[in-house]
Parts: sequence; C-alpha cells; structure tokens
Amino acid sequence: MKKLVFAVIGLFLGTGAFAQTEISGAITDSAGEPIPGANIIIVGSTSGTTSDFDGNYTFSTDLEGNHMLRISYLGFTTIDKPVELNNTALTIDVVLQEGGQQLDEVVLTASSTFRSQKQAPLSISSVKMKEITKLSANSQADILRSVPGITAEGGGGETATNVFVRGLPSGGQYVFNPLQYDGMPLMSTFGLNSSAHDVYARPDIGFKGVEFVRGGSAILYGAGSVAGIINYTSKTGDTNPGNIVNLEVANMGRLKTDFYSGGQLGGEDSNTYYAFTGFVRHDRGPIDTGLPTKGVQFRANIKKKFDKGTFTVHGQFINDKAQFYLPIPLKGGSRERINGNDGEPVEQLLTGELANTSFLTPGGTYNSPIADGVSTTGGYLLADFDYRLDDDLRFKSKVKYANYKHNFALYVGGDGNNGNPITLDNYVESIAPGNQGYTANYQSGNPNQQINGSDLVVDNLHVDRLRPMTDYSGEASLTKTIETMNGGSHNVTLGTFIARTEAEDVNYQYRVLSEFNNAPRLVNLSYADAGGNNVIYSEGGLYDRIGQTANNYLSQNRLAFYLTDEMIFDRWRFDVGFRYEHTDGENSKGGIMSATVYDNPELTTALSDVQTADGSFIRSSIQASGWAVSFAGLYELTDATNLYANFSKGYFFPQIRGFAPVAGISENAYDPENIIQFEAGAKFGTPKFSGSVAAYYVALKDRIKIQQAIVGGQLIDETRSEQDTRTIGVEATGDYEVASNFNLRGTVTYQAHEITKNTDFDLVNGTSTEANVGNKLARQPNFLGSLGAYYDNNKFDANFGVNYTGSKYASDVNDIELDAIPIGRLGAGYTFGKPEENQTVRLGFSIFNLFDSDGITEGNPRAGAAGQSESEFFVGRPILPRRFFLTATFNF
Repeated sequence: MKKLVFAVIGLFLGTGAFAQTEISGAITDSAGEPIPGANIIIVGSTSGTTSDFDGNYTFSTDLEGNHMLRISYLGFTTIDKPVELNNTALTIDVVLQEGGQQLDEVVLTASSTFRSQKQAPLSISSVKMKEITKLSANSQADILRSVPGITAEGGGGETATNVFVRGLPSGGQYVFNPLQYDGMPLMSTFGLNSSAHDVYARPDIGFKGVEFVRGGSAILYGAGSVAGIINYTSKTGDTNPGNIVNLEVANMGRLKTDFYSGGQLGGEDSNTYYAFTGFVRHDRGPIDTGLPTKGVQFRANIKKKFDKGTFTVHGQFINDKAQFYLPIPLKGGSRERINGNDGEPVEQLLTGELANTSFLTPGGTYNSPIADGVSTTGGYLLADFDYRLDDDLRFKSKVKYANYKHNFALYVGGDGNNGNPITLDNYVESIAPGNQGYTANYQSGNPNQQINGSDLVVDNLHVDRLRPMTDYSGEASLTKTIETMNGGSHNVTLGTFIARTEAEDVNYQYRVLSEFNNAPRLVNLSYADAGGNNVIYSEGGLYDRIGQTANNYLSQNRLAFYLTDEMIFDRWRFDVGFRYEHTDGENSKGGIMSATVYDNPELTTALSDVQTADGSFIRSSIQASGWAVSFAGLYELTDATNLYANFSKGYFFPQIRGFAPVAGISENAYDPENIIQFEAGAKFGTPKFSGSVAAYYVALKDRIKIQQAIVGGQLIDETRSEQDTRTIGVEATGDYEVASNFNLRGTVTYQAHEITKNTDFDLVNGTSTEANVGNKLARQPNFLGSLGAYYDNNKFDANFGVNYTGSKYASDVNDIELDAIPIGRLGAGYTFGKPEENQTVRLGFSIFNLFDSDGITEGNPRAGAAGQSESEFFVGRPILPRRFFLTATFNF
C-alpha cells in the first residue's frame, strides 16, 4: 500500500533526482504559423512532449549521449534531428512542411488536447481567415453556409445572423451555439434580451480562422454548449514580424480597410509579443436606405512567453453601426418585390429621414437611435494563462470582462394600421371614413408639393431596443497526462466555469406613415373629418407616439464543474466527460403606464397619450441545476479511414426573459431543457481525397419558445410554447484533388425533423392550447448542400461555389412554404511579390449572389402563433441583392 501511495504522489509531482537535459523550441509551418499538438520525441525512448497552443514545447530527459529527436504532425513531413544530450539546455526550432489535406488541420476547440479533425470523434468544420478574406465575407451567414447541418440566414445584413443547427428549434441567432473569441463566449448567458452574439463583434483579418464544433463534447468544456461552438482564434505575434492591410470596395459605396500587425516587443531576446488588428469602414449598402453602415473595431493582444507557458491579454474596442433589414410586403403568390412609386422594385422600407427623431414623453424628450440600426459601443478584456507545471501537468485559466452599450433599432416595414401598400386616397378613406378632404405632403422637398392620390403609402412600426450588457466570466482547468503500461495515455481534465451577466431590456415604439418606395420619404397628413373638424394625422411622418413598451432588468449567474478524460490506446481514442452546472437569476419587470402629454403645459389640447415607466417593479428569481454526460470513441480502421461515434445527454437553461414575474410570486418554475444527441460516422483521408459521412439523432425536450407578434399595433411577447422536437439526419463532406492545386469541395445534409409536443400559452389572454404536433420545425429545411471548385497555385487563385438551402416552412403551423435558395459566389485573384520574404500584394474580386435575386429567407415571424396568411400580399424577408467586391491585400 505504501508503494502505491508513493507511486501516485510521484506520478503527479514528477520529481526526479537525476541530472537532466532540457530541450525546448518552437514548431511552425512554412508560413510561420505555430503548429499546436505536434509530437516531439526522442526516438527509442518515452521522453518527449507535444507543442502547445503557440507551437512551443519544452521537456526534460535523463538520457545522455547522441540521440535522434523526431518531430511529427499528421499532414506534415516528419523531421529527424540529431541531438547530443550532455545536461546542457538545447533550443531546437523546427519548420514542418505541409503534405496533407483538410482533415489534417489541428483542432483547438472543445478539447483539452491538440489533435486533427480526422482524429477527433465528433464533427468539426474549420475555415481559415485567408479563405474568409477572399470571399469578402462580412457576416457570420457568409462564413457558416458551407458547414454541413447548418442553416444560416443572412437576409438581415451584417449582424444578427440566424443560425439553425441540425434541426434544433429556435428563432435563430445563437441560442444553442455560442459565438466565442479565443475560447470564451462574447456573452456568457443567452436570452437576457433578444440580441444575438454577433452584434458585439465582427470578423477581421486578425484571426487565424474559425472552427464550428458539433456533437457531445461541445457540452463539456468552458461555457459549454448544447449543439455546438463557433470559435474564432486570434493571431498572436512571434519572432517573425508581419503586417497585413486589406482594402475592400464594392458597389453601393462600400469602403473597408482591415489591418493586422504583429511581432516581437523589446528586441531579439525578448519573450514578449504583440498583435494589433481591426477595421475601419463606411457603407451605403448593400441596400441604399439613406442610413449608412459605418464604424471601427480594434483588437489587440500582448503575449508573454515563459519557459513552460504563456500569459496573453486580449482586448477589443468596437464602435459600429449596421443597418438591419426586416421582412417587407411582397406580391402574394409569386412573392416578388412590389414596384414603388418610382417604378423600381422595393427592397427595403428603411428611411434616413427618421434620423434624429424625437418626441415628448411623460419622462421627458425621447431621442430615437433608429438611424443607428444595430449600434454597439464597448469592448472586452480577456486574460489567458497557460502553464505547464510539469511535463505531464498543465494549468489553464481565462478571465474576461465585457461591457457594451448596445441598441437594436428595428424598422418593421408594413406593420401598422395598414400593413400593406395602399393608395393615399384609399388610406385616408380607411382611417377617416366620410372625410371632407385632406392635405398631404412629403417631409422632404417642396413643402407645398401635393402627393398624388394614387401614390402608394404604407404604415411602419419602429422598435428601439435598448440593450446594454455587462459580462463577467472565468474558466480554470488542470490537465494531467497519465501514461499506461501498454503505451496508451489518459489526459484527465478537471475544470470550472463561472459567470455573471447583467442586461437591460428596454423598448420604445412609435408608428410612421411613409411612401412605398426604397429609402422612402415620410408623409405629413391632415384632413377634415366627417364632421368638418380639422385633424392633424401625422407630423414628421409620426402618427402614433406609443412610447415605452418594456422596462426590464435581468441578471443571471452560472457555476459549472466538469471532469473529462481523453484517452489514446493504439488505434483507439476515447473521450468521456461529465459536467454539472447551477444557475440562478433575477427578472425585474418595470410597470408601464399611459399618460397624457401636452405640447405646452398652458394648453389644454393634448398632443397624445404616450406610455412611460411608472416607477414600479415586479421581481422574481429563478434557479436550476443541470448535468451533462458525453461518450465518444474513434477507431483507426486503416491509415486512410477512421470510424467514430458519440453520445451525449445535455441541458440548456431557457431564456429568463420568457419567465415574466408575477405579482406575489417570488420564484418562477424554471427547469433546464434536456437534449439527447447521437452520431456515428467515418472520416477518410488520402493524398487525393478527404471527407466524412455521418448519421445523427437529436431530441430536445421541454424547450421554452417565446413567440413575438404585432398585437394592437405593438410588438409584444404573445405566446410562450413548451416543445419537444426530434431530428434524424445524415451528412457528408468531401474534398477531392482533381489536379495539382485544383480541388472540388462539397457538403450535403438531409434531415427529417418534427415537433413531437407543443403547448402554446397565450401571454395576453392567459389560455393554453395544443398545436402543431407532427409538423416540421419552422425555417428549417430538409436538404442543405454546397459545392465548389477551388484553384490556388500561390500566384493565381480562383473559386466558384454554390450554397443551397432547401424549401422550408415559414412557421410551425406549416401553412406557408418558402422556396429553396441557391446562393452562388465567384472570386479570383493574383498575387505579386516575394512570398518567401513575406512581401506580397494580392489583387482580387468576388461576386456575392450570382443567381437568386428573389429568394425569401423567412416569412413573418411576428405574425403570431397562428402563423401568417398569403393572399394579395405576403410579408417576407428577401435575400440580400447581388454585390461586386474588389480587394487589394498587402503582406509585408
């Protein structure tokens, strides 16, 4: 027993009494990028290690004399270097030459070890930033469309992409798959308000690339995730300084400059490195509204290397405004765009004339940020500590603080008293039957110009969502490597994650009358009613100052612990893990009253009744605990084929905003949603072909869904549904080298999904009904696919690809089917200069949306639980129009 105790203590302390030689260095590829997870071993011995996240390695050995040091990594040529071990420290840096395919790329997400996609027993897709830059991709939808099993809707513009994963039900955004930068989520808790994760940051060229992990182990590490993780990894400086400037112009007035600079601080002997990146941009498109997209983002990191680890501080500052496009009235049946008063098809109803809109409320003057669209100001600080306490014991910790002032202004075109385009004559008759005449003019231009009575006008609802958020989060883990007697190994990780998120959910709304046109003018209207009284209907376009409609403050805490083991035994790899998490939070709902507002206190004529906060609050608290378990295995059947399977039981804490406080009740019934996932498949890798094929099963139980709708001319939370859903799917990927430097790549997914339980609770009337059981899930197709051809000989590059999203239903009611959407992209470029000296210029172009200018990404999700109808008009969100980009990328 004593021997066993001392053996265990020695295993974890790893102390030794013999003279040793320390070997250290850095492993990089031919482009100078670090290679994490490379194997470094002294041939014929058990002495060795693997390179860390930055490609660095260090280990000690008690061997002496002449030996061979072998450095290898899947997809790269193995290198042997002779070494003389004489108790003198050695520094050996190695550059590995590439010789593999896409599945050989290293995986950094949802794992405690470094391994390739081919070696991971779960589904992983990755995209390098070099490819993203060539695409001129400026939204998450552009980047994620080629990921199998992912539906990405980008009709809203550059932010708030709707992402649906493997048939899981959601309203979009990032409900089941958080967006992470450098392993930490942009926001730790989802659902305190309705903002999507990608409103807090934008992609820039300072990243190495992005990984999307699906499957069981995504539940376990860090913040955890039910369905997957989208993780961007930042570049950090090294001993080879580098600079990149990417200039991008496009039709509709786009000007954007991305930049990156990285290198060493303090001279050649310094162990401190920096990276600075970001962008500056201004854009009138892709649809001209008179409201520009503009802003800046700066990100930076400073990394300090130690003998056995690194300490990196990351920071971000963003001040950015992006216009957001919502569904508009279309022709019923064909769903084509309707021509406006100028004879051109109407693509959006946003108008720059609403900039600086303000009106009186009982609480003072309200200044609307509607012109700013999706506006985000703020940033984060992230400290990342990675230290190898011993050759077989590693400690990692991350601490993050984020604070954003964020507004989400919605221009809900066609949602008012008359939600569809109507002639001005008919409009006046509808609001004032039997009127004795009217006067109307446009807000801009000649104030005496009368509007033609046959001109089309439309009501619009405007919602300003004020969404400031603050997030505190941290993660710490300890990983122990244990070698077994038969040459296998265990990597046991014990970790914790803790977070607190605070947010406001404040809404202001008002209604506006405008012409039916692109970038429409506002309409001022007055009339004489049937009794001869003069009525001023709209001033400055505003005809109803609704005022404040929500005044909520929410907070949520999370505390999680996880234990995992990643095992390697000859041809077998196994991952097992367990996670336990507890959450608690508070929902404070402010009371709203309607009060009379006077233009002048001395006047007795009221300007209008406007809603405002009354100072009261109802508060309730929630708490819940959940647990997750994951099992995964992979078998190397041959050198070219790996078989794998994974199973997980996970949980998801529903959105607190769906549990409105009730007077007299301090605790809400709040339970985690449970999800079961199973996947089995094969991964293939040869010099000519790499790919994968998999079948999966996903079942979600007790999901809470909030349905928003326009009721009484206001956007409200109409229903809360409790759902069970089930999805069975198959997916495949392939990358075939047709000829030298020329590849064909494709993905295909087929999934059958259905609602197995659905109870709708009417939040307005307090009733409940059973509905939509057996129906398909809203906005999710059965078929998804992509196919592209790519050529790159380091001088000339070209690409042509098509992403295909199959037909889908607009809502769970399944009464409106939306047609399939093919999105084609074409691009090419030529690189001048000296790549070997990292001095190049690439001139390129790309075209977005070659084929489909009429596709509809979604119907009207604000139609309510009953779904929408289709007759003369149909409300839907069109696909973004075709756009042409020119780029110039400088490396020096």
